[in-house]
Amino acid sequence: MTAAARPEEHHPDAGRAQVDGRPRFTIGEVLADLRDEFPDVTISKIRYLEGEDLVHPQRTPSGYRKFSTADIARLRFVLTAQRDHYLPLRVIKEQLDALDRGETAPGAPAAATPAVPSEPAVPVGPAQQAAVDERPAPAEPMTEAAFVAAAGLEPGQLADCVQYGLLAPGADGRYPAAALPVARAAGGLARHGIEARHLRVYRTSAEREAALLEQVVAPVLLARAEDARTRAAEQLHDLGELSAQLHTALVEARLREVLGPDAGA
Repeated sequence: MTAAARPEEHHPDAGRAQVDGRPRFTIGEVLADLRDEFPDVTISKIRYLEGEDLVHPQRTPSGYRKFSTADIARLRFVLTAQRDHYLPLRVIKEQLDALDRGETAPGAPAAATPAVPSEPAVPVGPAQQAAVDERPAPAEPMTEAAFVAAAGLEPGQLADCVQYGLLAPGADGRYPAAALPVARAAGGLARHGIEARHLRVYRTSAEREAALLEQVVAPVLLARAEDARTRAAEQLHDLGELSAQLHTALVEARLREVLGPDAGA
């Protein structure tokens, strides 16, 4: 669906509303609340999690999404499980279903329980609708020590990631906060015995995927329209989400073959 066909983030009637006495938030306000904690979250990502039946926002008669504080807590739960525990969505959904039934979910992240609507996550602050289509402003670059601590890396792992091209410091020796997901994933894989030198295949694959997606949006960038960069950015984000979904699906399919026909039963 094109950007022109998705007006909910800009519609003048799409602001905060009260439904059943509870506040409801637009997808743009939800994004603004989550993106400081989860810099990589996008509107496309939130829509994808909804499509995977992990969150269930209400819809207005005009079709606009309205998220409750419980919906936001569920999103935070999902994003935390993905970022900190590298759990697949299937497992996260099982945990959410268990919590919805009032059961204890083994291995669930220590986050606000999303199954209790009356208990909101961190309160959502007001967001300007004009900021919805802007990409999150990058955080201040981090010193090496702060970056290692935030990523949970062991001594020497950062140097290995730099050596094999997974991470790169700036000219001032600091590291961008946006690189934390890469560092955390590398650290998690290292705990399973997969060292940074084994991850060059991921970097090469990512570079090839990025080059392919760049070719797709090149005609849009070459257009003389004033909104060319905005449309290209949105298209790249959508393509990036789809590329990640395809990568995950292919890896999971291969792992099912490794585990045998009873895997996931």
